[in-house]
Amino acid sequence: MLVLALAVLLAQGCAPVAPEPEAAPMATAEDALTASGFAELHHHMFAEEAFGGGWFHGSHTGALARCDGGAPESDHARVRMDLSEMLNLCPNSGSVDLRGVPILSDLFGLAGAVGSEFIGKVEGTQGDTGLHLGRREVGTEWPRWDTIAHQQSWEGWLRQAHQGGMSLVVVSLVSNGFLCKALPYQNLNRPCDEMADVELQLQMARAFDARTDWAEIALTPAHARNIIASGRLAMVLSIETSKLFGTKDWRSELDRFHGLGVRSIQPVHQLDNRFGGAALHNVIFQAAQFIENCHIDYDCGVTTNGFTLGFDVARDAAGNCRNTKGLTAEGKALVQAMMSKGMLVDMAHLSEKSIQDTFALAQANTYYPLYISHGHFREVMNPKLAENEKTTPAWVVRYLRQTGGMFGLRTAHDETRAYTRSGVANNCHGSSRSVAQAYEFGRQGLKVPMAFGADFNGFIQQTRPRFGAHGACSATFQAEADAQAYQQEISGPARLGTDFDKYGLAHVGLLPDLLKDLGRVGANTTGLANSTETYLRMWERANAPRAGMADAALDIDTSGIAAYEDKATREARFPTVCGMAYAPDSKLLNQGCRFDAECVSDQCTSVLCSTFDGRCVCNDDGDCGGTAYCQDEIPANPGDNDCVAKKSNWSSCSRDGQCQSGACGGCANLTGWCYTPRSKTYGQSCKADTECTTNRCGADCYINPTGTCLCDSDSHCGSTQYCGWGTNSGKCQNKKSRGSACSADRECLSGTCRWSFTCA
Repeated sequence: MLVLALAVLLAQGCAPVAPEPEAAPMATAEDALTASGFAELHHHMFAEEAFGGGWFHGSHTGALARCDGGAPESDHARVRMDLSEMLNLCPNSGSVDLRGVPILSDLFGLAGAVGSEFIGKVEGTQGDTGLHLGRREVGTEWPRWDTIAHQQSWEGWLRQAHQGGMSLVVVSLVSNGFLCKALPYQNLNRPCDEMADVELQLQMARAFDARTDWAEIALTPAHARNIIASGRLAMVLSIETSKLFGTKDWRSELDRFHGLGVRSIQPVHQLDNRFGGAALHNVIFQAAQFIENCHIDYDCGVTTNGFTLGFDVARDAAGNCRNTKGLTAEGKALVQAMMSKGMLVDMAHLSEKSIQDTFALAQANTYYPLYISHGHFREVMNPKLAENEKTTPAWVVRYLRQTGGMFGLRTAHDETRAYTRSGVANNCHGSSRSVAQAYEFGRQGLKVPMAFGADFNGFIQQTRPRFGAHGACSATFQAEADAQAYQQEISGPARLGTDFDKYGLAHVGLLPDLLKDLGRVGANTTGLANSTETYLRMWERANAPRAGMADAALDIDTSGIAAYEDKATREARFPTVCGMAYAPDSKLLNQGCRFDAECVSDQCTSVLCSTFDGRCVCNDDGDCGGTAYCQDEIPANPGDNDCVAKKSNWSSCSRDGQCQSGACGGCANLTGWCYTPRSKTYGQSCKADTECTTNRCGADCYINPTGTCLCDSDSHCGSTQYCGWGTNSGKCQNKKSRGSACSADRECLSGTCRWSFTCA
């Protein structure tokens, strides 16, 4: 049988994994932390081959190259020009009015290079899809926090994260058939088949393992501990796809993928499948579900206020629209089979009904651990996001704690309500300050163990920066973002000094920077920084006898969350120009601006009511600090109103404020050169009278603008000299001996000039 199994695996193009190392003894809560570092629970390292390989730009290995910017015919980041035929597959598609759903209206009406513009568009960014000519250069234009079509998981960045403290990463093999089918045919590397994409990514993961000496696929908790103890990165393989196992026999497929190293699975992703119902999520996937089953539900509306595409929905006791589908019989059997193998059951994307069914199975298996690899805590999110079934409510967190599981906190952050017990000011929406509200709510209120659930290469935006011109604090509306970004500048904490400051959580290598910034703004990150040990204990619990409930979770406290004030009310408090709200005095020099009043300097180069945005420039020297002046002396010069460095001595000038010394002068004290007053002594070169300690410079305005310092009285000369006159005017002369011609007593060594005009 072993020979036959090996032959089957080889015929399928994958070699079997090495035998699993023996399990280590179950760690107890009293044990000291033994595995150092933090964990990232949801990472799509090989997603360049997701969606038929037709969406992402940039490989996980090798050099990262400049992209085509979406210029036709782009090889990435766009959907087909005409997607209408996808809707037309359903006979009742003609009754669907999508005009009130912007993203669907644009996709199915315009699509291509036009419709693709709307895929990555969220508050604070136009994204990097469709035509993105300003997002072509790697390192300076991509990746950024709002990257959804360019590589974020390059192996160099993964190693950077490992060197910064990440010791375990769950690598999720991912795809989605709808997104693949929406892409231009010429961009696809192969026919759309989700499990084919997963198979290829699995091969890539195993190849990465084989050639890398600093990372290894972990097969058991003990194996992971050994990897980490040796200073390497432990990688745990997972699967996230909508059509899990396709139409094949799932039992044999589960066995096969387990044999190839997969240790975690999401039974459901985005769409209902044969295993269960999915949490209602992005409207794009509601359209995808509609194309699957042509169902329109009018019981309650999520796609619009009047209907929901694709899903069978009903209102729950709280009046929220929820998917009515839970785990199917096959789904329950799949979850049970995973538990029998000691695999980790990831409940991310399960409908609430599916979660309840999964928890019932966990209870029946002596509280088998359940986890959510990536999610938002519902109670602390803004109301629009909190309505989303994909968000995680406190009652689900209780399930995680009771089973000994954990939660992967999404780093993709929207506007978050203030958690008043966090100790972190909620004054930069979408940044590390927002992540801190959710994290501290999870730590103090829900008391759930957490790790990162970043979802890099997962078709989502990430944590926004607190500084700079690339969407700082921009999760709400522009005026508020501008005001909050300025607050970061003046009150800190200061920048880290890395790309995280400017580009936000642009790629996996910056996860250590996010962890550091969370601590800097005031979050207690001890648990997060040591989350690898938490993950391993959960995994060990799945593979060892369990005595029962891990934690009664009776101390969950959802209080302390500030009341939400809607954006329209907040925006109305800001003044307006040309009908647009703005934050007064919120922009520093050279920052982008729309109106004069936005700038601290009260001067913006924009024109025509922000038809063309500008930048803040100086009005006077006071705007430029002590080492620069406001250039304003050259008519029609594009550089006028820019701060430029003050000039050194003897540089040309037109006024005192241009000079480091604070003095500008020249021959006959006309303007001309910078100088330091009274810095030159008799005989030294000079440009202006007051540059000399003698207050007299021998420069000539027309012949020689550089002269030497002259004397203006005898005191400027030596004790045996006097200040000359006539042809020797301004020159120190030696005093004369007895009998020499003289005109005044001061010319004589004796101090006496006789009536005969000779020295006595």
